[in-house]
Amino acid sequence: MSAPGASHTIPPMLPHVAPYCPFTKLLLFAMRRMAAGGIDDAFAANALIGGFGVNFRRPLVLLRALMAEVSRVSARKLLVAPCCCGRMTDDEARLIAIVAGANRTPTGAALMLGDLLGVRTGLGVLTSAQAVSAAFADLGMPLSPFED
Repeated sequence: MSAPGASHTIPPMLPHVAPYCPFTKLLLFAMRRMAAGGIDDAFAANALIGGFGVNFRRPLVLLRALMAEVSRVSARKLLVAPCCCGRMTDDEARLIAIVAGANRTPTGAALMLGDLLGVRTGLGVLTSAQAVSAAFADLGMPLSPFED
């Protein structure tokens, strides 16, 4: 029970609900872990091992490449929520949408990437996002964009 006068508004830093799709949720968790603990984070690797079984290497290596490329190219800092958070920051939601749609609409994903990272072009990031999306789909875990 909440206190009288307590506000039930959504915090402005977490405007998006976490993905419902379990595959997209796995991607979000691994991205958050790598953002917080580095691309060699053991919890991210363990999550992908649990999700993909013996076929974990391809998505793990490609996700590491994506996160390294985002870190290298980005002209701005991206806001990432803790792993246990049930909501997403705007930056996380946009990155998830970019990865999920990178193969379906590459031109739109490229424009969204430029806006998200604050750069004119992010071709390396786009190709990494396409590779991650394809790896998830090829292994029977297609990503779906988040829905508010």
